[in-house]
Amino acid sequence: MATTEHPPSRLRAWMLQGLSDMGKRGGLTGPHAEPEPPHRGQRWWRVMCLTGVDYFSTLGYQPGIAALAAGLLSPLATIVLIVVTLAGALPVYRRVAQESPHGQGSIAMLERLLSFWKGKLFVLTLLGFAATDFLITITLSAADASTHLVENPHLTSTLQGHQMLITLILVALLGAVFLKGFLEAMGVAVALVGVYLALNVVVVISGLWHVLTAEHVVTDWTNALTMEHGNVFAMIGVALIVFPKLALGLSGFETGVAVMPHVQGDEGDTEERPAGRVRDTKKLLTTAAVIMSCFLITTSFITTLLIPESEFKPGGQANGRALAFLAHEYLGNAFGTVYDVSTIAILWFAGASAMAGLLNLMPRYLPRYGMAPHWARAVRPMVIVFILIAFLVTWLFDANVDKQGGAYATGVLVLISSAAIAVTIAARKAGQRGWTIGFGVISAVFLYTTVANVIERPDGVKIGACFIAGIMLVSLLSRLARSFELRVTSVAMDPMAERFVRDMASRKIRFIANEPDNRDRAEYRDKIEQIRTDNDMPEQEDFVFVEVTVADPSEFETCLTVRGEVLHNRYRVLTVESSSIPNALAALLLHVRDLTGRTPHIFFEWTEGNPFANFLRFFLFGQGEVAPVTREVLREAEPDRARRPRVHTG
Repeated sequence: MATTEHPPSRLRAWMLQGLSDMGKRGGLTGPHAEPEPPHRGQRWWRVMCLTGVDYFSTLGYQPGIAALAAGLLSPLATIVLIVVTLAGALPVYRRVAQESPHGQGSIAMLERLLSFWKGKLFVLTLLGFAATDFLITITLSAADASTHLVENPHLTSTLQGHQMLITLILVALLGAVFLKGFLEAMGVAVALVGVYLALNVVVVISGLWHVLTAEHVVTDWTNALTMEHGNVFAMIGVALIVFPKLALGLSGFETGVAVMPHVQGDEGDTEERPAGRVRDTKKLLTTAAVIMSCFLITTSFITTLLIPESEFKPGGQANGRALAFLAHEYLGNAFGTVYDVSTIAILWFAGASAMAGLLNLMPRYLPRYGMAPHWARAVRPMVIVFILIAFLVTWLFDANVDKQGGAYATGVLVLISSAAIAVTIAARKAGQRGWTIGFGVISAVFLYTTVANVIERPDGVKIGACFIAGIMLVSLLSRLARSFELRVTSVAMDPMAERFVRDMASRKIRFIANEPDNRDRAEYRDKIEQIRTDNDMPEQEDFVFVEVTVADPSEFETCLTVRGEVLHNRYRVLTVESSSIPNALAALLLHVRDLTGRTPHIFFEWTEGNPFANFLRFFLFGQGEVAPVTREVLREAEPDRARRPRVHTG
């Protein structure tokens, strides 16, 4: 099925690097790139740093959010968050890593529950929320970094009023890192996380020292708590109520499993059984959750006790930068400036883990569904697409962190809730009653949190709906534009089918496309007579019937297995299962041509009915205008008319 191709330009080769079929002679045409060679991967702790730039960077604003949401109860509300993290999100995603070790996450687990178009639409909906989560991570983190930069005492006078421009520059620089290469992004992430966590350890130790040496601070806090809330049970109740407002502290788990294909694993790992990768990803998730939990509780404690409540509010010196406030206050402006630089850097690069998640997630679904162009499998074009979308989101939300917070939390919570539901179903199917109950309770907690967040900040659902609508529209238009591509990745024939083809190769190769009905002797006899009459052919011409059964018409790419059989001791029939009748017939004809070196002919009868209605049947159900669509697929796959199989319709 080889076609004539011009050598790709250097720019195109660089942009599409990673598409293994680009520029090669031979092989199937269309969207069926061979898998890339196995990626050696990175040590799990290095990949943890890539996800950690998102997860750990929330320390830049999480203590302030907790203080604004819970006030004096901030440490107690943070404890609730930590319990949900370690007893809820962590077990869920450890199970997701085990069930879906190739980076598709909970979406792949839920995809198996539904088939046909309803399954595809369900996946597109989840991808919409994933895009909301990951893209808002990129834009929100860049906006927060620019806020820290603009509000720095040394730079305020110079940068005031330029936050939008600074945010766009930071987003563009992030894209440049990924255009350069993934390993560069990984190296930057390791350095940033190492420095940032070390500086936070210093700030936490300093804060705890001041709390311990000033005894009245703890006493004043506990007295104020008692006066405000009365008793412990009231405090716990309020902490549970405000917990959904702290949900941003749960970010990072979905990206943790999304980038797990980059985890090195063991030498003996295979794609079917990547046991080492699963084990090391569980280490990654657990280590990140434990580190973050320690920082969350300690930073919440020291910021609540050491920073006046008024400073957390808009206009206050600790608004959005509580730990930076403590760094300047207790460790001096020199250390505080270093801490500011580190915070700005990690907030800027927090989008790296989201970008890595997008680059791993989207190409695994949309091109396979025919809902993205072929080049969507390559990294660099997708980086450019995502960066352009991030520019648009930044402009629409005026680079404002608060305006994007609702969408971010909604995306995070929907994905975590879907993951909890997926592992609950997986445990039930595995007959694990204890895990089923446990995961069911966790699912209920996250569903409550999601609903509470949506009620309080409905703008998040609206933004998510825009992403979903955009993905669905682009996907369906792409599927429509790629309708006539040859979608078959491989053709395999059983011995009987090969015998039929070898026998015909000594004469003219003539196929009859037949829609199987009763498959009795009269059906095949009448079909041959009709083809001979319509095409004015002599009786001595022999034929082989081809019958295609549509399996799942919503699938785009497919592998063909051709089986031969002799019916009624006379009629030779090739049977095929495919998602589309015209694509299967075109792939079979091209395969037979390449196998025999001769031009095959195929005979059809015209499809009755409205051509537009028949095209819709083809688009949605894989059948309809079979004859003209088969010819069009062949024309796109083989531009040389002399080598193109012949299509006859009567």
